[in-house]
Amino acid sequence: MILSYKYKLRHNNQQSQKLSGWLDLLRATYNWCLRDRIDGWHQQFICGDYCDLKTQIEITPLTCSLVKGTQLANPWKDGGGKAKKEGEKDKSPKRTAVLMQDANLQELKDARPWYKEIDIGVLQLIPARVNESFNKFFKGAGFPRFKRRHDFKSFSYKPGRIKIKGNKIYLPKIGWMRFYNSRPIANGFEIKTVTVRQKADSWYVSVRIENQTVPDFPVIPDSEIKTIIGGDMGLGKLVYLSDGSAIENPRFATNKKTKRLMKIRQRRVSRKQKGSKNRSKAQLRVSKLHNRIQQRRESYQWDVANRIVRKADAVAVEDLQVKNMMKRCKPVKSESGRFLSNGQSAKRGLNRSIADAGWYNLTQKLEYLAVKSGKKLYKVNPKYTSQTCSKCKHVDKNSRHGEKFICTNCGHIDDANLQAARNVKTQAIETYGLNIVKMIKSKKVRRDSSKPVQTTPFYVGMYERSSDNTLPQKACTEPGRGGKRRVGENPEYKQLSLWDI
Repeated sequence: MILSYKYKLRHNNQQSQKLSGWLDLLRATYNWCLRDRIDGWHQQFICGDYCDLKTQIEITPLTCSLVKGTQLANPWKDGGGKAKKEGEKDKSPKRTAVLMQDANLQELKDARPWYKEIDIGVLQLIPARVNESFNKFFKGAGFPRFKRRHDFKSFSYKPGRIKIKGNKIYLPKIGWMRFYNSRPIANGFEIKTVTVRQKADSWYVSVRIENQTVPDFPVIPDSEIKTIIGGDMGLGKLVYLSDGSAIENPRFATNKKTKRLMKIRQRRVSRKQKGSKNRSKAQLRVSKLHNRIQQRRESYQWDVANRIVRKADAVAVEDLQVKNMMKRCKPVKSESGRFLSNGQSAKRGLNRSIADAGWYNLTQKLEYLAVKSGKKLYKVNPKYTSQTCSKCKHVDKNSRHGEKFICTNCGHIDDANLQAARNVKTQAIETYGLNIVKMIKSKKVRRDSSKPVQTTPFYVGMYERSSDNTLPQKACTEPGRGGKRRVGENPEYKQLSLWDI
């Protein structure tokens, strides 16, 4: 079993300055390695027969690198490169781009002695990080970019170099440091990769632990699922469930108080001189507010995900493409070539609300907790879920009127979001062939309270009806009766006038 825990570090000023200095040096190393890989990629795929586009020198072994992907020298291990005999294994094959950049770190430390203060394992993971970004690019992701100060906020240690004792953690070349041990590590788990990350309020450490003797979380087959609940993401309410309940949306970033506070702090940043320390301090306050909003949202989403997963054996949600939902509106041009209003100003507020709700992050938490609890999360196609009638299955976009749903075929009236949640549940059952034998019903309010008593301005007293709802009962206020009630006695009526006090 593999788990990951996150802790907040209790560092002092000296340790904080040292960690910040590490980030600056590691970011420079990352950009240097990336520049080297980009030059090698350009030489291989863009330059063609030329070694350099500016000078237009043709490719020859004397002028260009022998290894594709990097411009560093010594492409052979152990200084090899000799021709091997027939049937003999190559004892010194070519180095990859990652190994060449890794071997060049020693020259970097000799040329710049201040790099010796950084742990060698941390430095070696920087070329691997660059190589991972290129591998993602080759698989269809975006082209790797250079890191700026706000983009590079973390570094990692290799396994087996971190020690934890109680509420103290040992980071090589940093020393022992206290942290908030909010979640103790169980016995038998081995510490693997440790990542140190900087945030607006403090430094955090993510510890990855593993224990091969502990089995992974159980996976329940589809045939054993007896109950399922559907959910529809919304903005008025965060989640609408198929059992008729709904979960509130606190709007952590878009409520009136937070928007006003954010506006004030951002205005103070804009009034400061660029590059000054006061501007950095004002920007730090804005970052802290963003971080606090994120932490509150994360905590609330974990609570919501736990409440939903506990309701049934499986959870069904829509497979929403949130990134596409937040795209800009297409521009609209008139015949004269002028741009017309396309509704982007109104959609900007909608995009902010969608980002504040965090539908994608909530879906990830639901999936994680479902696996951890031995349950399942099903994603269905969101097409026509809010336009389909749950009674007659008629599809018509005119059936929905804002938050109301009125079927144009059978006249069924319901809340539009609850209607969509039921359709999500039904679609998940049909798509995955589930055998649901037990239906989840919403909890009803108790109705065993006494009926109200009609009173007039001329009758005073607190009365309750008896258990048979025939005779009134009066609460005893006489001392020494032990709070008992006398049932069946006639109430004493007192007539009041307008001048009585």
